[in-house]
Amino acid sequence: MQIERKAFIGCDCKYEKAKTVIFGAPFDSTTSFRPGTRFGCSAIRAESFGIETYSPYQDKDLLDYDIFDAGDSELCIGSVETALSQIEKIAGEILADGKRPLMLGGEHSVTLGAVRAVYKKYKDLYIIQFDAHADLRDDYLGVKNSHACVMRRCHDILGDGKIYQFGIRSGEREEFRFAEKHTVMHKFDVDGVENILGALKGKKVYLTIDMDVLDPSAFPGTGTPEAGGVTFKELLEAVLKLKDLDIVGADINELSPHYDQSGVSTATACKLLREVLLMLEK
Repeated sequence: MQIERKAFIGCDCKYEKAKTVIFGAPFDSTTSFRPGTRFGCSAIRAESFGIETYSPYQDKDLLDYDIFDAGDSELCIGSVETALSQIEKIAGEILADGKRPLMLGGEHSVTLGAVRAVYKKYKDLYIIQFDAHADLRDDYLGVKNSHACVMRRCHDILGDGKIYQFGIRSGEREEFRFAEKHTVMHKFDVDGVENILGALKGKKVYLTIDMDVLDPSAFPGTGTPEAGGVTFKELLEAVLKLKDLDIVGADINELSPHYDQSGVSTATACKLLREVLLMLEK
């Protein structure tokens, strides 16, 4: 008996033909408030059939491009480092095949595994982060690879001036002090994306989107909601401004679908994923 593999809508070409490969990282072992992001990637796939493959925002259709959805990865739940190593291996294999990895989380810590893999191939790498939280703690309750520390660990790899942060409105005082010296932080909103395009032209860029950058009134289905976020329209407009950058890897994370019984948060994540996929296709 043949069992049909669930893929995100319109993303079911053969792996060999694909330019972008989606894979899920269902991991949430360091979630600091409300757990459940491990169910986000499968929910996005299941609910994607409620949206269209065509984007009126970009006048593009997923059916016109070669995108492969590899499904969810089987990750170690009990060990952060083991899970990160597994993610690094998966993303590395995709990159070695000349393709672009797009990872669905999971909690935000999974970004570190993908960034490690991308950095191995592209040493002069930059990160654009959309997020409510700075994620610049050196450790959280003694754990250095917590989702609250992911951008600090990425900074350990990339160095100063390589991380551009947008929408940040939460963190310890020391995180904001650290950002003043080591990252480029735009607090509270996603304005000003157009001002970084010149600096990143011709550079290799990794894009990470924590869905809690959105206001909880628009996106309540997340583990650590923060009041004062942006609207979907504002986030989408900011993301689409990145269309001419050389984005070599990306992720969308921190959907916890069961905290929004209406399903609106999952539908929103689906729509953003569609737009990111189409934005990446030249």
